[in-house]
Amino acid sequence: MVPHQLSRRRLVQFAAASTLYGCTATQTPNPSAQAQALAQLERSAGGKLGVSFLIPATGARLSHRGGERFGMASSFKFALAAIILREADQGRLSLSTQLPIRQTDIAGHSPTVLDNLARGSMSLEALAQAAQTTSDNAATNVLLRLLGGPAVFTSKLRALGDTVTRLDRYEPEMMSVVPGDPRDTTTPDAMAQTMAQMLTTDWLSQSSKALLISWMEETTTGLKRIRAGLPADWRAGDKTGTGVGAPPPIPDRYNDIAMAWPPSGDPIIITAYYESPVRSQTMRDEDMAVLASVGAIAVSWWASLRT
Repeated sequence: MVPHQLSRRRLVQFAAASTLYGCTATQTPNPSAQAQALAQLERSAGGKLGVSFLIPATGARLSHRGGERFGMASSFKFALAAIILREADQGRLSLSTQLPIRQTDIAGHSPTVLDNLARGSMSLEALAQAAQTTSDNAATNVLLRLLGGPAVFTSKLRALGDTVTRLDRYEPEMMSVVPGDPRDTTTPDAMAQTMAQMLTTDWLSQSSKALLISWMEETTTGLKRIRAGLPADWRAGDKTGTGVGAPPPIPDRYNDIAMAWPPSGDPIIITAYYESPVRSQTMRDEDMAVLASVGAIAVSWWASLRT
């Protein structure tokens, strides 16, 4: 079987086996078992896979290509929503402020703004929620302009301690990341650490963290990705990023960044960036299943730390 023909069924079986291996009471995986599983997943699926697992409470981390740059696609909208909430916490913005929305704001995928065009405005909170939950491009661009543009977004991350992640363009131009171009990229490790700062420290108020987490859980675009590999009794929220159908040499991209809360034990952050070896005009279940397998391997790693 050639790598790009790996079936969705095979990937799901791989994910289930990874979870079972990690949770077997009579066999404790050696520390590199999940690293090997990630490398094998990449070889089997083809393409390029970058992953970071992080347990913020202990600092435990496992990475595969964790320091390599990947195009963010819409996954950056999680951080944008967080920054808007931070600005409100600091008194520089008010979530109740109504911002004008116009037909000229529409930039490709903009379902929530389109639904509200007749009203002519949306609240800052509603725009941030739309950027996170429906990945609304128009809402995203309105918020970026309010902040002062992509460079200011990047500067906010620098102030947080993220020296890697960068946003250079608005939607949808920021999707056009050619391999080797650092614009609009991050690394799995950098994004995992930024998520930890935003979700588990006092960078946001308790109420803002709770609101952001509720938006992550409300997001449904990733149900076939990382969250599909997690046990049913784990809470989880995520933000996806997808780019398919771009001309060569831009690869099809399937990204997902998530935080998961098991019924007991420490929460885990999982960031996954996948560049498919196959080009398609529509999203493929086989590619999303790669990220489901990442979720299962993350559970295996999390379980191995508790034995």
